[in-house]
This record gives sequence, C-alpha cells and structure tokens, in this order.
Amino acid sequence: MMSPKQISDDRITPSIPLRHVPLQIIHIIGNFMRIWSVYAMYHYISQQGASVVGFIFSCLVPSSIVFLALQKPWKGRPLSNSQVIPSVINGGITALYFILWGKGLKSCGPLRAIMAEYSGAVLGVLSVALYGRRGNIWKKGFGLVAMMAAFFLLSQGWATATYSPFSFKDSLNNELSVQTEEALGIRQMVVPISAGILSALRRVIARRVSLKNQLKRRLHAITIASATCFLFPLTMWDFILGSTSDSSIKLPFPTWTFFSVVLFGVILIFYVDSIAEERLHLVFSSPRHLMVAGGCIIVMEIAYKMDFSLIGFLICSTILGLGILQATSLERMRKNSLHTQDMADGTFENQIQMSPLPT
Repeated sequence: MMSPKQISDDRITPSIPLRHVPLQIIHIIGNFMRIWSVYAMYHYISQQGASVVGFIFSCLVPSSIVFLALQKPWKGRPLSNSQVIPSVINGGITALYFILWGKGLKSCGPLRAIMAEYSGAVLGVLSVALYGRRGNIWKKGFGLVAMMAAFFLLSQGWATATYSPFSFKDSLNNELSVQTEEALGIRQMVVPISAGILSALRRVIARRVSLKNQLKRRLHAITIASATCFLFPLTMWDFILGSTSDSSIKLPFPTWTFFSVVLFGVILIFYVDSIAEERLHLVFSSPRHLMVAGGCIIVMEIAYKMDFSLIGFLICSTILGLGILQATSLERMRKNSLHTQDMADGTFENQIQMSPLPT
C-alpha cells in the first residue's frame, strides 16, 4: 500500500516536465538559429573565398564587447588568479577551436562540421579510467567504435544524395540541389573532429573553474575576450598574406551572415546552452542535443537545397547517437542515490561537474 507521501510525489512528478516545455522550446529555437548562422557563414566563405580566420575574428570582436558589457567581470567579487589564469588559457583553446572549426566548415561542409562537434563525447571513454569502473570499458569501447563508424560514413558521403547508397530514393534532391558535395576521406574529417574535442575540453575547463552560474558567465566573458586577443596576430598575418593573393579578406561582410554569427552563433547560443544545462540537465555532448541539432540540420539542408540524403543522414546520426550514449553513459547508481536523476543523461560533462572540483 502506498503512503500519502508517495502518492503526493507521484502527482507532482508528472507536472515537472510541463514547466520545462518553454525552456525546451527556447533551446530548440536557439539551436536552430545557431545552425542557420552556420549555413549562412558556410555559403559566404565558400562562395566569396573569404578568410576563415579573418571572418571569425571580426565576429568575436563585437561578441567579446557584448559579453564584457553584460557580465562586467571587473565588478562584484574580485576574481582570483586561480580563476582568471585558467580562463585566459581556455581562451587560447577557444581560439584554436574556432580556427579548426572554421577550416573544417569550409572543407567539409556545414552538415559534417556540425556533426563533428559531438566528437567531444570521446572524452567519456577517458572518464572510465579517471572516474568509472573498469567493467564499463567494453561499453565505452563500443561507443567509441560506433562514433568512429558514423564519422567514417559521413566522410564517405552517406549523408549526400550523390554518394549515399540510398540515393535512389532521393533522386528529386539531386535535381534540386544547388551544389554537389564531394566524398571526403577520414583524414579531412580530422580537422572538425579535433575542433569538437577542443570544444568539449573548453567546456570542461570552464566548469572546473566556475563553481556558480553567475561566476561562469563572468569567466566566459574573459575567455571570449582572450580568444579574440589570441586571434588578432593570426588575423593580421592572414591579412598580410592574403593581400597579395586571391584569398584576401573581403569587406564588408553580408549583413545577415555577420550579425547572425555574432548574435546567434556566439552570444545567444551560450546563454541558451547554459539554461538548458542548468534547468533541463541537457549538456551538449548528449543524444538529446544531437536529436535537436539533427532536426535543425534536416530543415536547413532542404531549405538551402543542399546535396542531401535524408535516409543516409538518419542512419549516420542514429549510429552517432548510439555511440554517444554508450561512450558517455555512467554506471547506474542505486535508486536511493540523490544523484541518480542528474546522472540519467549520462554525459561526461555532467560527471565532471559532479566530481570534486579543484580549489
């Protein structure tokens, strides 16, 4: 027989997801606008031959100003060197991430570049040696193999109507596609995959340093400002070299491309992901996040009339999601543990958050 307390808990539990519906809608819209900005940026840098480093730097300059103006890291409780120095170092990692991601976007296309961002889930395999039990090594290994298989299929063009073995069902896409993408080797995918790993690493460092959400936002402003400073000499060097070649930096940038990357691709997506992580317990390297991004990619591929195979993409994304689920899943704890619900998503980033943080 159930106690009155259990009955009341059962009545309250179903109403909790209803409160999260507006946040989930915000998360979907925020990721959709961010992916839209990625496609706009891809078409600009691929068709105009613009410098990737120069364009990213031009977008980070106003973004860093907005973050500094909103968060004001110089006000409030003084930040210690143990917080500022790692944030500055994280800025260097962020700058390298943006460079590799931009290069991967230009060479591999938006679909592969966005999907490769989830390669940071391979850090979940490392979590077995640091935090988990050795008994889960086979599950982690299977997840790693599945992720590599998904990236291999993407590199072979399974998500394109031209090279997908299921393209006979997508003949209409071949006729309507504006451009035909090429089949790449796994070597070309190394650049966006490395960017995805760096993206996960910078999130882990940010979470390690900041203990509170407000502090996290203040330190993020320092990180973006540091990344902008790290990119400045590279941009000047690229500008000097590009001034004597055909790949020079071209100004002015298209209005929509520039403002969409700044507003949706850098600024808004940070707050959207922060809200999703804090309120929905939804981190970036998770199957649920991949499912949202996959839906947005499908809409953008069809809207931009890309060389796209829906069936091939669904197969690749399913294999990748299965790999992420296995590679980042934590051991099931006892039901009476207070952290069971927080661990349900099974992500390495959640595990890092629950582990003891350095002082």
